[in-house]
Amino acid sequence: MAHIRKLENDRDFEEAMERQMPIRVFQDDHVVNAGGVVIRFDEQFVVIQSGVSEIAYHARAQCKFFSMRKR
Repeated sequence: MAHIRKLENDRDFEEAMERQMPIRVFQDDHVVNAGGVVIRFDEQFVVIQSGVSEIAYHARAQCKFFSMRKR
């Protein structure tokens, strides 16, 4: 069973990036990205890679980010 945790601060994003946890991104209550991993982040954007050529930039202020980890 998966455990879902909201990513709220730089420490959360750093941990998700280091552990390569799958991420779900919500914007306006819709899933806009699922299953990718965080490859970079700053105070404005989070960059998520879902595949070899699938890279998405998401605004931190407009989206909610959740990590998925197995228990």
